Amino acid sequence: MSSHVKERTRKGQVDLLDGVDIFDEVASTPERRPHGRRENPLEMLWNFLISMRTGLWIILILGLLTLAGTMIVQATPDALSDPEVYQAWYEAGPVQKYGGWAPILSALGFYNIFSTWYFRALFAILAISILACSVNRAPRLWRTATQPKVSMREAFFTHAPLRAAFDLPMDAEAAAQRVRAGLKKAHFRGVDAEGDGGPDVYGDKFRWAPFGTVIAHLSFIIILLGFVVSASMGFRDDQFVAPVGVQVEVGHDTGMAVIAHSFHDDYYENGTPKDYVSDLEVFVDGQSVGRQEVRVNEPLIIGDVWFHQSFFGVGTDILVTEGTNEVFKQTVAMAWRSNDGTRTIGQFTIPAKGLSVYVVQAASGKVLPELPAGSIALEVSKTGSTTPTVQVLTQGESAEIEGMTWAFERNRQYTGVTIKRDPGSNIVWLGSALLVLGSCLVFFLPHRRVWARVRPNADGTSRVMLAAPNKRDPGMEPVFAELLHHVQGDDDARPTADTPKEN
Repeated sequence: MSSHVKERTRKGQVDLLDGVDIFDEVASTPERRPHGRRENPLEMLWNFLISMRTGLWIILILGLLTLAGTMIVQATPDALSDPEVYQAWYEAGPVQKYGGWAPILSALGFYNIFSTWYFRALFAILAISILACSVNRAPRLWRTATQPKVSMREAFFTHAPLRAAFDLPMDAEAAAQRVRAGLKKAHFRGVDAEGDGGPDVYGDKFRWAPFGTVIAHLSFIIILLGFVVSASMGFRDDQFVAPVGVQVEVGHDTGMAVIAHSFHDDYYENGTPKDYVSDLEVFVDGQSVGRQEVRVNEPLIIGDVWFHQSFFGVGTDILVTEGTNEVFKQTVAMAWRSNDGTRTIGQFTIPAKGLSVYVVQAASGKVLPELPAGSIALEVSKTGSTTPTVQVLTQGESAEIEGMTWAFERNRQYTGVTIKRDPGSNIVWLGSALLVLGSCLVFFLPHRRVWARVRPNADGTSRVMLAAPNKRDPGMEPVFAELLHHVQGDDDARPTADTPKEN
């Protein structure tokens, strides 16, 4: 192939690129700066923010941190709000589980990873990057929708994936009018321009649909904002235990207290739970503000605080006193089971005394000589000590441990409730709706464009060339065929070149 032909080929490819691919570009590309000129700091920052690589790296790092947050035990809300409770939780949990790695993970904030400064900073940078990409892309989308490129070079019409060329027995203006009428019948918008040697016509439909990418990008920012609002102004307690007949404070600055008046559970024949329901009543400053039977999918809602049925079980009423002072009084949920299934286990801490306590009882239907029916074993560990004090108590019995009186009052059924305040949920719903809207615009309403070139022939007829890209839009081919049918008409057209096809 001669250099002249190679140059013409490259020229045709460039024409095709200029006419189609630039408009279809999804990622933002910084403009080339003049040779020899350095980027200033603001340009460097802007190019960093609009880079797709930046977004991908941030998403990857956030994904790894999220994985770490699910694999590594996270501190309870009570532990995060009280340094003494945190220390007791740390000694009883991470130190025992991770050994020498425990202080390193603590220093990195991995026990509360979703509230660390670096996790929030990454979210903020991701949001800014998404916003910058949207701002960078929107003007180009606006120009494409309002000021489309109408005239294309001839090479475009010989390289486009969908193309056709034919003669119409009429002058150029009449042929251009035929093209306009065909675009209208196919529900395309038509835009005219006077080209080099004859009229050019451009048509498109769904011209605003590409803004779906901007809407989708902005929806991510709104969703992130909702998460930030929920994290800073809300709370979620998945381990709230409400013993039947005992009023329990909700905490979290809600001023609420909960009483479970009753609990009922039904089972299938194979023993799996069929239904479990709690009769919950909520008080604010001593006044009842709501009462309802709560199931898994039927929460009690008081203002912006939701109470969901979560779990249930049997607990032990423990009372610890020092002289006439009450040190601890609570129903301890026997929420865990030993590996061999013979024991149920509960756990609580007394931070003021530096004590971590395990309560052990024989599981239902199990007979243990060392734990007769109606008895519990208290394993009391002091911070820094590796040898717990073990004391077996029967119901109603008390004993002296660590200078205090410990009493096992009774077993009591409890219901476990998930309590949450999620002020950012409506914001997240709005962002999710915008994400669906943007995705539908992009995937179901693709921006379809057609270019027409009309030139007069020497015999008084007109040569019409139609071309369209179908990049990422396989449905464009039948649309192009329909448009071609409208433009050619039933009797007048004399096809002389390519019919619609894909390369």
